[in-house]
Amino acid sequence: MSIKVLIVDDSAVVRQVMQEVLGKHRDIEIVGTASDPLFAMERMKTVWPDVIVLDIEMPRMDGITFLKQLMASRPTPVVICSSLTEKGADVTMQAFAAGAIGVITKPSIGLRDFIQDSSADLISAVRAAAQARMNRLRPAPAGAERPAARPGGVDALINERMAAPKLSADAILDAPGAAHHLPTTEKIVALGTSTGGTQALEVVLTALPATSPGIVVVQHMPEKFTQSFASRLNSLSRIEVREAASNDRIVPGLALIAPGGRHMLVKRSGAQYYVEVVDGPLVSRHRPSVDVLFRSVAKAAGRNAVGFIMTGMGDDGARGLKELHGTGATTYAQDEASCVVFGMPKEAIALGGVSEVIPLDRIATVIERHGR
Repeated sequence: MSIKVLIVDDSAVVRQVMQEVLGKHRDIEIVGTASDPLFAMERMKTVWPDVIVLDIEMPRMDGITFLKQLMASRPTPVVICSSLTEKGADVTMQAFAAGAIGVITKPSIGLRDFIQDSSADLISAVRAAAQARMNRLRPAPAGAERPAARPGGVDALINERMAAPKLSADAILDAPGAAHHLPTTEKIVALGTSTGGTQALEVVLTALPATSPGIVVVQHMPEKFTQSFASRLNSLSRIEVREAASNDRIVPGLALIAPGGRHMLVKRSGAQYYVEVVDGPLVSRHRPSVDVLFRSVAKAAGRNAVGFIMTGMGDDGARGLKELHGTGATTYAQDEASCVVFGMPKEAIALGGVSEVIPLDRIATVIERHGR
């Protein structure tokens, strides 16, 4: 059965090109386009879409207001079409807080060529959103700063094609050897996630005490968006959360988020760990890649680390988690019942790299326990 898609954007060029790009695929059916949310509401009285591709800045009603109304009445997967700017990233964080599942980006000029060149990202984002189980997305707790919303995760990366070869972590660093890792006094925690991950990470990180072990995170997210994402988590958490930069030390009470569009590696110097942020090709069709992070943790920390693979589409992280598990590290997968999309944990479990499968609500407790 095809994925019914509604495109809501005030740009006629964007609507036309998206319709052309998505309409070429047998599993996607464009059920309508609209220049603003009010026209979209009229269209949705006739046919309800499986996925909505939504612009943010539009006349008569902005995308955020429409998104909040939609999530309050009939939660539906929404992919935000956002400008690749600092302002666009900040507004997109509001969209995640209001219930968006994914994001694709667009420049201020050259829209037609950009959307055609990034067609694989658009298709991937729509397919990921269609798999999202909206009943797994939770409303905000009473009294929380954010709205009663269901933030989602991100699978869309920029200006790369799914037709490109699917590279492994070998493209960035060698596989871990049989080196024996001497115990250290502190554990480090590595988290990898994608679709549904912004909400899942908020659940985990906001529940941690300031004394929790140092954490490194890969969340599939476009360039420029991770800084706003980290800032939002930092404002809600007792631990410090920030976008990673090369040579940042991994210390208790700190979570480092891999920058969008770059890989993050963990390195060791004596008994201390730090990160290196590097350029490079897509790995498992992502940059940053969870496979790259987990392999680097396996090489640098081994059994001194704890790995978690969480909600997300695809298989990025499955091989890396198995490598980490092979060094003696304890590894966990988020269970199907609490995942928005069970793809990444499912693949990791199938490869045999998971020590235990646990629900989202237990992850913070497990992290704290390993820290002790």
